[in-house]
Amino acid sequence: MRTEITSVEQALTADLRGAVLVGLDLSNHDLRTPLDGALFLGCALSQATRRRADAAGALVFPDIPDVPYHVYRSSLYTPAELFAGFDPSRPESYADTPDARIYRHSKQQGHHPDPLHALAERLHDHAITEALDEVLEGAPVAVMGGHALARDTAGYRRAVELGARLGEAGFTVLTGGGPGAMEAVPLGVRVGVDDGVLKELARAPRFGGDAESIGRWIAAFPTDLPTFDRPRTIGIPTWFYGHEPPNPACELHAKYFANSVREEGLLTVATGGIVYTPGSAGTVQEVFQDYTQNHYGSVGPPAPMVFLGTDFWVHEVPAAPLVQRLAAGREAERWILVTDDLDEAVEFLRGYPA
Repeated sequence: MRTEITSVEQALTADLRGAVLVGLDLSNHDLRTPLDGALFLGCALSQATRRRADAAGALVFPDIPDVPYHVYRSSLYTPAELFAGFDPSRPESYADTPDARIYRHSKQQGHHPDPLHALAERLHDHAITEALDEVLEGAPVAVMGGHALARDTAGYRRAVELGARLGEAGFTVLTGGGPGAMEAVPLGVRVGVDDGVLKELARAPRFGGDAESIGRWIAAFPTDLPTFDRPRTIGIPTWFYGHEPPNPACELHAKYFANSVREEGLLTVATGGIVYTPGSAGTVQEVFQDYTQNHYGSVGPPAPMVFLGTDFWVHEVPAAPLVQRLAAGREAERWILVTDDLDEAVEFLRGYPA
């Protein structure tokens, strides 16, 4: 495992053989420690250090210009970082936030970006995966569900109740990081079921396709949510669906460019199991991606799959019976639950020997 160096002070005192140095301005420092096998990502180097790095066989990846994001990140995003510059009194100011600017830049590249931008996005996404691995502890539980769930609906409140129960049970909770159920669950983890908060949110139940509408949706969210001694709510959104902003409820966001990397990664790191609330095609896709991992044991032993909403998952969108049929006689079979009971769902997850 390589040591990651993210401060100039570390770089000047640490053993740099085989180390990874990320985004450091070392132009005024000459590194004299051995640099064999070192990896410099987006660092500014003095001429003397660059010569020593070349002589030692170190690899130097330069910063990539003209992109509105840090290619070589060493941490996840916070909502404050993604929404920097947003003024609640001017909802249209969302258009000037890093989140909106990065989305516009990514959309301009189309499905086949030129090699420079394609490489920049892949390097960024790799850095996000590394940063996510750094903050995850224990066996996180993920909750999947519909993005279209409005804040003024009974379904949203029920998702908040689910989050509250998962939070009380001590789980780290992952969601897709967007609106709807993906927002309601982390909100419940952080504040429980607060009627005052829900009433305020209902003033902006959903958003449209313009910056002002998204801004009003963001502005309705409370700004004083409690935090924990370690992150308990992490969103994993994507700029592939950048027309849906990341929600302000998550403490951190692992935001990706490549949706395929984001979805596979979210399912893989949810080692404590996944709760499926009613959703559309994206949620159904995640059901079978998750079950495929459980079926073949490709990322470890089968983890719980909880289908919350019996009528929906058995009759309206009958994914649960198919998964149960595929799991018959396998280890995964015992870790599939179809229920309408929030407490039963949480106890099922608590019983898993992660």
